[in-house]
Amino acid sequence: MSQTLTATTLLAIPLAPLLGAVLAGIPGTAFGGNLIGRRVAHGSAILGVLISFLLSAWVLKAVATEGARFEDSIYVWMSAGGLKMEVGFLVDSLTAMMMCVVTFVSLMVHIYTIGYMEEDEGYNRFFAYISLFTFSMLMLVMSNNLLQLFFGWEAVGLVSYLLIGFWFNRPSAIFANMKAFLVNRVGDFGFILGIGLIAAYTGSLEYREIFAKATELAPLPFPGTDWALITVICICLFIGAMGKSAQFPLHVWLPDSMEGPTPISALIHAATMVTAGIFMVARMSPLFELSDTALSFVLVIGAITALFMGFLGIIQNDIKRVVAYSTLSQLGYMTVALGVSAYSAGVFHLMTHAFFKALLFLGAGSVIMGMHHDQDIRHMGGLRKYMPITWITSLIGTLALVGTPFFSGFYSKDTIIEAVQASHLPGSGFAAFAVLAGVFVTSFYSFRLYFLVFHGKERFNQAHGHGHSDHAHHGGGHSPHESPWVVTLPLILLAIPSVAIGYLTIEPVVFGSFFDGVIAVDAARHPVMAELAEEFHGPLAMALHAFATPPFWLAISGAVLAYYFYLVNPALPAAIRRALAPIYRVLEEKYYLDWFNEHVLARGARILGRVFWKAGDATLIDGLVVNGSWKLVARVAGRMRRLQTGYLYHYALAMIFGVFVLMTYFVWLSS
Repeated sequence: MSQTLTATTLLAIPLAPLLGAVLAGIPGTAFGGNLIGRRVAHGSAILGVLISFLLSAWVLKAVATEGARFEDSIYVWMSAGGLKMEVGFLVDSLTAMMMCVVTFVSLMVHIYTIGYMEEDEGYNRFFAYISLFTFSMLMLVMSNNLLQLFFGWEAVGLVSYLLIGFWFNRPSAIFANMKAFLVNRVGDFGFILGIGLIAAYTGSLEYREIFAKATELAPLPFPGTDWALITVICICLFIGAMGKSAQFPLHVWLPDSMEGPTPISALIHAATMVTAGIFMVARMSPLFELSDTALSFVLVIGAITALFMGFLGIIQNDIKRVVAYSTLSQLGYMTVALGVSAYSAGVFHLMTHAFFKALLFLGAGSVIMGMHHDQDIRHMGGLRKYMPITWITSLIGTLALVGTPFFSGFYSKDTIIEAVQASHLPGSGFAAFAVLAGVFVTSFYSFRLYFLVFHGKERFNQAHGHGHSDHAHHGGGHSPHESPWVVTLPLILLAIPSVAIGYLTIEPVVFGSFFDGVIAVDAARHPVMAELAEEFHGPLAMALHAFATPPFWLAISGAVLAYYFYLVNPALPAAIRRALAPIYRVLEEKYYLDWFNEHVLARGARILGRVFWKAGDATLIDGLVVNGSWKLVARVAGRMRRLQTGYLYHYALAMIFGVFVLMTYFVWLSS
């Protein structure tokens, strides 16, 4: 344990935003009597997150430069036999990096919210929710045991439910938050099964003790089968990650989460909830390294998500939904990296993605504000001259997303592509194709969005009567305008790491010793990162070499095609849509997964529930057990009370008969 990192300092990091949430959410709302105004509410929330960020940055510096580390129990909640349930912190390089990412992006979102939610009646309540969200995520990443991890896991799910349904008077928002809640419960069921198996076979919930006993789990079979126990455990854990990090087919909740205000889209999609699953798998790398079957499962699911969710981004017209589908695709890239044991590359992409994806979402929100809350990209165009700061920062975010050399997304995405191509795990061939094709798809829909919003013909003064909006009105007939400084300042601050963080950190984080002793890789069985390290000659050489590689030219092709389709020949996309109507219909219906969930799974569950209700509850429990028992008692009592006549000679006769029976019984026994 480090002398630099103390429990008191570390406790302050999650508790500061929690205190801000309490101040904004109780005395700042009708629940607490509206005792404080907006300025005090948002000031306390921002101050809490600022303190948390500054302390997190100090922790990261201590970990990176001094090798500081903290692992200890803070509070023992309960002991059951040899199983301890406690609150504790594990702060190492992985945790410190996640703490900085979470708190920095959260701080930018808090500042941005001042401008974006200015006219909303739930202003203070929103600040309370996003601060509580930050607290929950920090408790998750700082945990040293599976119980606290699960607490943070469920807490971010609960707060996301509140945030997605923030405008609870809108039926679409209520449907979306319930959908997110239920889909995540499916994943969490698998997650808690995995935790239960670990507790049952290791007798502990602490990471250190679990990892120490991991090799003992490897040869054990799952009871009653010939499956490996470690494979079942890892797949169960990953099912939890599939729900939280929106992997196919448990991804369906994430696009609908756009019903919440734009700032929470940046918070959920960039640095908090959806990255929890990636973080968890990286943290559990000592277990996943013991099962190639589980790694292949992770690899294939990630590849499907990376490619097929990108296709859906091509046909979206809501600016936030395009960015949402890009999040799904990039989460697929991170998952693919985990599947080929390139955990450092996956976590590195998590970090770089957090900055440029938060930038893109907040940029989209700035556009929505400038367009008077119209979100349909078909009603935009030519915004470059009206919103110069939003334009240039959105361009930076787009260039980082598509993997332009020297931008942050390039270093993380290209490392993942190279790692997949070097892997020989089952499924790696399909994954290599998926991540390469995904580069073209990502570039095409990203530049489609960019060109339709910021270039070409101005369409915002045309009358229109449709389009989705964060608020209840649209902006036809109004000229766009640049957003206030509380909105543009976070865009500028996020644009800086979107450009530079990859170049500055790839060497120590991915190919250096930053994750030594934190992330476990069996280099003999999974040597992809060791092979890439031999070929790495610095960030400059990597970027220069990229100009001769397929991913660069695929990204260029996607951008050029988007330029031709939407600026040079805008009639062509409509013609292609008519020619490929069946394929477009499949994409528009999102591969019919929502239809399947609603008409097969949900309807089947309702039918099954009705059968259990009629046969089980009404007939068996109510009819036989509950009603049957009292009817039996009533019948027996009805018969018995006929013997209670009140006449003495009847009772005397019964006594004589009883004595006769007893005497006969004892005589029979003695004979």
